[in-house]
Formats: sequence, C-alpha cells, structure tokens
Amino acid sequence: MSGFAHIPVMLEECLQGLNVKDGGIYFDGTVGGAGHSYEILKRSSPDGKLIATDLDDDAIAAANERLKEFFGRFQIFKSDYKNFSEVLDRAGVESLDGAILDFGVSSWQLDSGERGFSYMKPEAPLDMRMDRSQSLSAETVINEYSQKEIARILKEYGEEKFANNIAANIVKERAAERITTCGRLSKIIEESIPAKFRQNGPAARKSFQAIRIEVNGELNGLYDCVIGLTERLKKGGRIVILTFHSLEDRIVKQAFRYLEQDCICDKSIPVCVCGKRKEIEIITKKPITASVKEMTINTRSKCAKLRIAEKII
Repeated sequence: MSGFAHIPVMLEECLQGLNVKDGGIYFDGTVGGAGHSYEILKRSSPDGKLIATDLDDDAIAAANERLKEFFGRFQIFKSDYKNFSEVLDRAGVESLDGAILDFGVSSWQLDSGERGFSYMKPEAPLDMRMDRSQSLSAETVINEYSQKEIARILKEYGEEKFANNIAANIVKERAAERITTCGRLSKIIEESIPAKFRQNGPAARKSFQAIRIEVNGELNGLYDCVIGLTERLKKGGRIVILTFHSLEDRIVKQAFRYLEQDCICDKSIPVCVCGKRKEIEIITKKPITASVKEMTINTRSKCAKLRIAEKII
C-alpha cells in the first residue's frame, strides 16, 4: 500500500546499536513501513540478509515495495514477532547477528480512520486490530467484556486512575445502544473524567492505548520472547528494543536483567547448582531517549525508550 508511512523513532540510534555489518543476518520483528529494515539492508550490503515479520497486511505490502531494490536478500512473513522461532526455522536461519523490535504503532495506522486506532477520528469504527483477520476487535472488548474486565484493562495497560468510572459508564451506555465508533467511546471516557483532570492532553489517550494492547495481546509472552530471541543471537550479536509504554519497557528491562545474571541460586546455597551463566552485556545501562530536536519534529518519540544488549556467549 503506497499510503503506508511511518517515521522511525531514533533511527540512527537503533542502527548504531544494532552494529550492522556486511554479511550479517538480521531479524526485524515489527517491519512496519520498513524504515529500520531498509537501513539494515543498505548498511549490510551487498550480502546481508533480513528476516522480518508483521501482522498488518498493509505494512507487509508497503515493506515489500520499499525493499524491492534488495530483492533476494530479505523475506517478510505475516506473523507475530513472538513466533520468531518458527519463522526463523521456515527461513532456514539458525542464528542471528542482530534483532530489532520497535513497538510503536505506525503513523499510518493511527491516522487512517478505517483502522480505528485513534480517538482523533470520531467517525472511525472501533477496530484497533493489527491483524484484521483476527476476530477480536476493540468493539468486541468494549461491548462484550464485563465491567470488571474493562476496568482491569484500563488500570493495568493504561494506568488510568478513573478506570472504574469509565468502565461503569461504558457498560451503562452500551446497554442502551452498542458502542461502535471511536468518537462515541472517546466522549464516554471524557465525560467519566472530572474536568480538572482533563488538562494534560486528550482524556481518551490512556484508555485507547490500553484497549489496543488488549486487542493485539501486545504484552502477552513478551518476556519469554525477549529471552528466546536473545538466545538465537550469535556471540557478539545485538538486540535492540524500542518501547513506548512503561509496562513494555519494564518487561524488557526485567528480561535483560535475567540474561545478565551469572547465577540465580538462593544466596544461602554455598555452591552454584543452577548452571545459569551471564549471557549478555547490557549496552544501555539507562535507556536512550529521543533528542529534543526529534521530539519537536516527531511528537510520538517523546515516550520512547531504547534498550540495547550484546550476546557474550
């Protein structure tokens, strides 16, 4: 799809962190508009290879078009990046020189009314599916989940302090008529939050983010994925992860900490019996954030955090 566009956040920082080299084999688990993938293939010329995944058919079509000059050096699979093991096996790749995950929603997905990701598109249908072939959508969550479940999602994934009030009003409103548009949901959310708390940006932002995370299962299996994907790296290989939500970043941080540990035995045991060995060196002791210039140009970079680790065994 020619209209698919996305400005990669901290592109140069990500590529430097990946330490791309000629002949390397790389995995881009969230290919999107192929911003990272294009640079990986360009900088690994003439022999570097890329395996990529995405769940969005529009993103895959756009990526194939953008990367066509590197024909024969890349493969894109319609799959969740968490299925990396199966995808790499299908591609005949045993180990990687680098892997990158960018969890940002693309500009095109947010700005396209038909996709239903944005509270800024009042007439848009409640959708939010990355993979439009799946049955679960935002409309299903809002109209069919229990009040308790909706409140939990808003609290856990959106860190919304008025989750209980919002959930109660959603259930009340849907009893009269099914909620089917982003505009109606946004209005319910806004009316559920006291006026004095609506000053710091759009009232619906946190709730829409939470619902999107639920619809796409964005946090499910993330920890195990980071562990497993890192284990597929060659010695000296890098993993680069760009997060846009505190829960995502926390999970990545915890996974890196586990991989960095040399022993996980109870401290009361005099001799190590677990066999755990330090597997990575964390390159970013503190996450890298976007520059002031980038945040001015691309406001979606403001909440981004970049973490990088290198495989040492």
